Parts: sequence; structure tokens; C-alpha cells
Amino acid sequence: VRLGEPDSAGAGEPPATPAGLGSGGDRVCFNLGRELYFYPGCCRRGSQRSIDLNKPIDKRIYKGTQPTCHDFNQFTAATETISLLVGFSAGQVQYLDLIKKDTSKLFNEERLIDKSKVTYLKWLPESESLFLASHASGHLYLYNVSHPCASAPPQYSLLKQGEGFSVYAAKSKAPRNPLAKWAVGEGPLNEFAFSPDGRHLACVSQDGCLRVFHFDSMLLRGLMKSYFGGLLCVCWSPDGRYVVTGGEDDLVTVWSFTEGRVVARGHGHKSWVNAVAFDPYTTRAEEAATAAGADGERSGEEEEEEPEAAGTGSAGGAPLSPLPKAGSITYRFGSAGQDTQFCLWDLTEDVLYPHPPLARTRTLPGTPGTTPPAASSSRGGEPGPGPLPRSLSRSNSLPHPAGGGKAGGPGVAAEPGTPFSIGRFATLTLQERRDRGAEKEHKRYHSLGNISRGGSGGGGSGGEKPSGPVPRNRLDPAKVLGTALCPRIHEVPLLEPLVCKKIAQERLTVLLFLEDCIITACQEGLICTWARPGKAGISSQPGNSPSGTVV
Repeated sequence: VRLGEPDSAGAGEPPATPAGLGSGGDRVCFNLGRELYFYPGCCRRGSQRSIDLNKPIDKRIYKGTQPTCHDFNQFTAATETISLLVGFSAGQVQYLDLIKKDTSKLFNEERLIDKSKVTYLKWLPESESLFLASHASGHLYLYNVSHPCASAPPQYSLLKQGEGFSVYAAKSKAPRNPLAKWAVGEGPLNEFAFSPDGRHLACVSQDGCLRVFHFDSMLLRGLMKSYFGGLLCVCWSPDGRYVVTGGEDDLVTVWSFTEGRVVARGHGHKSWVNAVAFDPYTTRAEEAATAAGADGERSGEEEEEEPEAAGTGSAGGAPLSPLPKAGSITYRFGSAGQDTQFCLWDLTEDVLYPHPPLARTRTLPGTPGTTPPAASSSRGGEPGPGPLPRSLSRSNSLPHPAGGGKAGGPGVAAEPGTPFSIGRFATLTLQERRDRGAEKEHKRYHSLGNISRGGSGGGGSGGEKPSGPVPRNRLDPAKVLGTALCPRIHEVPLLEPLVCKKIAQERLTVLLFLEDCIITACQEGLICTWARPGKAGISSQPGNSPSGTVV
């Protein structure tokens, strides 16, 4: 959590003891085993010294249960109050104020609401008292920290029901927790995320489905199926137009909320993807064209220096190109997996809006509604492929070679619709090579398709078999594969990462993008801060922060 800029007198150094809590800056909280730690911020510009690990601001050891997740209230956080929620393996939720030590409440204490572990917690955007908690039971509960829990198991009345979900309101004469219950999908609800405007909620479940709801009206606005297995993590793009998921198919999947379709998949991990996050500080869309002055120059400098830090020792070793200049669309996001690898990805305009490959359709890229075949079918409750917002309209000009080739990454090679680029018509072998690449990738993943259709693998982690009666809420993978819900591998562009680097010895579990650093954590208990290129020596003491610092 960020509390504002540090005091200038402190030269950006983190307070080493609780006595220094009056200053701004960052605070970091992490859980490891049965312990919960709270420290001064781990990412300071030009910090002269590392954090004193022997002096945490707060440390708690739990007995009988262990913390599984937690969330700061970013809306109310200040130097005099920091609200924290902690979820536990037995189902309880604790509310703490890490500054006012006497403030503490325990919800679901008797486990009358839900007996399964808390999988994820989140404060509602810009709310002082409301939060959501998801459980391994597949249920999502809405709480108010100012209300007590009922002394008996809560009674519910059905509010709304749809494809794969139900919403219930709690029956109670007096205000009691939980206020509402959502039953989403089949199996555990692994993670959820609010859109940047706070109006929509994206949930990913063990049944392999991404479901996007309009939160207030409780209506299903979008649905996507993983290529195989459960989905473990989800995040929104800073403008709320795209949702990225990661899961047990070892892929990152980019889904367009505005068009209701899968626009790309990323292949780079060799095991399950545990965390995905957009980098809001290097993501750039056409709105940035008006701010192409000092801000654009500063961002451009960061990107040009990035290969020195993030790309050092990567498998390719090739220098990375800078992001396309303002005026084109570029989304950057990262992923961290159980294969201990950290990957950086770029979503560029040629991937999001592929142009038709034929020369005679050259005048069509600006025509609204030009979408790949996978977007043609729209399901009930999902937005169809409507007109694009003006801010993200397609460009009528040919993309710059750097934007069409380098920045899109080698993964564009599997794209069915080849974007125009200078020299496109000079070499016909380029398209042939791309076609062969698509066929090769499809064969490579053919076994995953068989498994997800309930082949000899037995439906592995999904447990889904096409034979026998199908539960009402469960999607049949054999019918879903090859549709708009779950396109085949060769039907959407396959991205390759800009950077793919092993950065830990154990499974990676956390990925955060901050303004001056990137934070990762692994199951071994190591939390690493990676300084952004050009940010390590930004204060009056240059060069004090290494590119990777274990805290």
C-alpha cells in the first residue's frame, strides 16, 4: 500500500522502526506459513539502506489455521490508519488496523457461513467498509465490517440466477453478515478482480471459466473458457477493455470485454500460471497521443533501457525494441508461474486488430466491425462484437515496421490474419512460414485438446467427461472447444514473451507493478524488488538500488 511520497528530509529512506511511521511511502504485508509480517515499504527511490528485517512493524503467528490471502484498503489508507483483511485456511476473515492495534474483528468465526478456505479477498473500490471474500466452495460473500455475523447459519433467498451462477440475499431482520452470497461456477473460485471503474467483476474458477458480471445489477456480461484445466488468476487492463487470465493450461489468455472474444494467447510458461498483472506505467493507448510530450519521452527512455535489466541473461539474448510511439496501442502485462519464470508480454495493435491478409482488401482496415470468424457468434448475456470505441479505433495507415514486427514479438507468427507491414508484398515466403508455424503450434497442443475433451488422460484436473449426464452449470469441453468461448490454438494469435526469465527456485505466487519497481514473491518466502531501468538512481544518491534486491 502506498501512503504518499516520503518526507524530503528522510532522503527516501524507509523508516526502520515503528517510531518512523509518521512518514509517507510504502508499507508491505506478506504471509508465510502461519505467520503474517508487516514492514516499511520495500521499494524506495534511491534508498541508501535495506530494510531491517529484525524490526517489523507488526508480526503475528496464528495457531490452528494459517493465512491464505490478504488485502489493504487502498481507499482509506493513511499514516494514521491502515485497514487490512486477512483470510484463513479454515474460512475465517480477520479485519485489522495495523496502526490502531486495538482494532480487530473476526468474521465467520464459528464457520457458520462457510467452512472452506478463503481463496481471495478484496475491498470494494472506494469503499470504507464493504469487502468480498471468495472460498474454495465456489461461493463469494459480501461483508460489511461494521456489521456482526449471525449467531446461526444464515438463511438466503434467491435474488438472481443465470448460466453458471446464482445470487442470494441473506434473510435477517437486523443488519448481519454476510449481506449476499454468490454461487459461481463449479469447484473453487480461485480469484476475482474489479474493473478499473469498479462496475464489473471478473471471476475465474476451477471449472476453467472466466465470468464477468455487472456488479450492481448482478448480470452476466461475458464468459470465456480456458483451453484446458482451471483458471487461477485474472486482471483487467488499465482502461477496462481487456481481461487477462492465467491457469493450468500454461497459457495466458487475453479476452476482449468490449467484443466478448479471445483476442490472443501467450505461450511461454512450462507450468501453471499463478499471477498476471498489467503494467499501467508502460501501457499506452491512443489517448496518450495528446500527452506525447515529457511523459512520452520519459516512458520511451525507460523502454529503451529495459533490455539491460529485465533482458539480461534471457534465453534469446536479442535486444528488445522500444515500445511503439504514442498514437498506437500497446498494452504491457506480466505473468509469473509455477515454473519459476517471469514473463513480459506486449499486446500491440496488429495483434488486437489483425488486418485481412489479401491485397485487394487493403482499403478495409478502417471499416468498423471487421473481426475474425471466432467473434461472429455471440451468446446470450454476452456483448456482441459492436463498434469499437473511438479511442481504440483502427489506424488507416500502415503500422511502423517496429510496431508490426519487433514489438509484437515472434508470437505473431501463428496469427491467421497477417498484419500489413512494409515489404509485406515483397516476400511471399513470409506468409507460408506463418502458416507452417500455426500448423506446428496446433499439433503441439493437440494432446491438450484431447485431454480437455475427456480423452485417455481422464479429464485430469478439470474432471470433465463428455459421457453421461452433464450438470446444468457445467460446460461440455467437447462442445466448447473451437467456439467463440474457447477458440482452437490456431484460431487466435499466439504471443511469445518479450522476456522470459527464471527468477526464483520455488513457485512464483505474486507479481506487482509499481511506479519505480516490480515486486515478485515465491513459495520459498523470498520477496524480490526489481528496480525499473532508469529508476535505480533517480534520487540524489544515484546507483544505490541494484536491479534485483532480495528483501
